Amino acid sequence: MKQRYAVVVLFALVVASSLVSLTSYRTTAELVTEDMERALAKALDRQQSDVISADTVRAFNGYLRLAELRGRAMLTVDTENGFCPRARVSTATILWLSDQRPAMALWSMALLWGLYCLYDCRRRKALGMYGGLSLREGRFVDVRGNVVRLTPMQQQLMEMLWQSPARQLSKTEICDSLWPRKEDASETLYSLISRLKPVIEQHSDLKIVVDRGKAYSLTLR
Repeated sequence: MKQRYAVVVLFALVVASSLVSLTSYRTTAELVTEDMERALAKALDRQQSDVISADTVRAFNGYLRLAELRGRAMLTVDTENGFCPRARVSTATILWLSDQRPAMALWSMALLWGLYCLYDCRRRKALGMYGGLSLREGRFVDVRGNVVRLTPMQQQLMEMLWQSPARQLSKTEICDSLWPRKEDASETLYSLISRLKPVIEQHSDLKIVVDRGKAYSLTLR
């Protein structure tokens, strides 16, 4: 798989797991809030007072439908609205009550995929790969180990670009090396490059970039 696709898959898994986790959290938070508000309203209605006492807490816990909230939900006083009692619960409790199993499964997949991408990246470096290609025993090989079939002239030009500093050569350097006896090899070079480009792009993440006909470089797409 091309490296950019691997990154896209990893990003998609991370985003999906985050969205699933957030959706589950928000759904649970709504259920918890509804249950606590209903239980508090019943508790206050029973004692016919807004004063929070030990009896209020016991009644509040008894009216909670979610058994997991009993002993975890808190009753506080909202001083901004005339000392009104409010039911509160910690973020950790809501997270614990929410079903995070699908999100954890996606997170696990993202982690495993990330580890695979790291392994694949190190493997490519060990094989001397660049953009999904490596030069082994005078032949260019893709990530699957398949030999990229090139004509002798295409092979020679690719080796020149591959082994040159910064993988870049001037037009003069290429023409003088490939066609030393030809006075003007511009058209021949243009034809060679135009036929080599699709072959390289088909088997790798590389492309041949032309700098106004003066220089040619092998770069990542």
